[in-house]
Amino acid sequence: MFILLFSLFIKVKDTPNDAGGSITIEWEPLKYTVVLQRIKDKDTVDVSIIIPGKSSFQDNGVEDGVDYYYRLKILKGDTTLYSQIAGPVRARPSWFNLSRLSSLIFMMVFGLITFWYIERAKRDKNLYIRRIAGLDAIDDAVGRSTEMGKPMLFSFGLGSLTDVVTIAALSILKRIAKKSAQYGIKILVPNYDPIVMTAAQETVKEAYSEAGRPDLYDPTNITFLTTDQFGYAAGVDGIMLREKPGAVFWQGYFYAESLLLAETGNAIGAIQIAGTTAITQIPFFIAACDYTLIGEEMYAASAYLTRDPHLLGSIKGEDLTKVIIIGILILGSIVGTLSFFIPEIKGIFNILKGAFNS
Repeated sequence: MFILLFSLFIKVKDTPNDAGGSITIEWEPLKYTVVLQRIKDKDTVDVSIIIPGKSSFQDNGVEDGVDYYYRLKILKGDTTLYSQIAGPVRARPSWFNLSRLSSLIFMMVFGLITFWYIERAKRDKNLYIRRIAGLDAIDDAVGRSTEMGKPMLFSFGLGSLTDVVTIAALSILKRIAKKSAQYGIKILVPNYDPIVMTAAQETVKEAYSEAGRPDLYDPTNITFLTTDQFGYAAGVDGIMLREKPGAVFWQGYFYAESLLLAETGNAIGAIQIAGTTAITQIPFFIAACDYTLIGEEMYAASAYLTRDPHLLGSIKGEDLTKVIIIGILILGSIVGTLSFFIPEIKGIFNILKGAFNS
């Protein structure tokens, strides 16, 4: 026996803020288990079993632009009960995800700030950014090696070319290589990764050409050692003990070998400038090296050394955006604290909380 439940209505709609292929079905909460059915061209398919208390379901197995109908089926012994059929409804992709509106506004503000600083950097080549002692000391380190008649050594650590810190280190290597070409000082670059070695060779070759001394470029000074962690550390230590470089640059991503390398450089009396985003290795570099670039200072190196307006404007835009975010967080903390004591402020706190959650 089949009975139609006229009193149970369900609502169907295209799922908002999605890429299509989804329909949302809603109904009043029920106290018993039901089966959701999808109807397409007279074909009925059981989509899901709905547990008691649940009042909505998102059907992600539909095609865009096709008419669908839905109903709920209830089994009670030999009796089958059906709800009213809802539809037709079609799934369509949304042009814009409104739940991410706050992200769009934030990116637009960030973009405007960055473009404004880029234009300002084009007009003012001396646009201020905080001084980084480790980058300022590069010229001094190169000069010291020149005076002592000793080579320099540069290491990327164990990073690969897919690591952002390795790409940032390449810009530092170019500055050092250009100085070494100008002063006629040999630079040694032992590598852990063969792909990084190739990139380093091209970077140094380009730097020597820009300095007007392509004849001094020697690809054998940029070598591949091994992909074994401590084998690489032993190889680099051996090079330092034999060549006695006057300046050593540790720029990239390092692991447990960092202290072994830095201690050897300290033992031979070289001036050492380190830089890494590996927070677990920063204390070792600070203890054993003369200068250390910490975290984001590595990423700012390109803008700091080249003073390129696009890079410089991006750095300034990021810094101002961070200040704005910190200010909003502080404001949200204050408003959230006061909302416990002043009920009228609770609405403002909920707005700020919703904006960040989205």
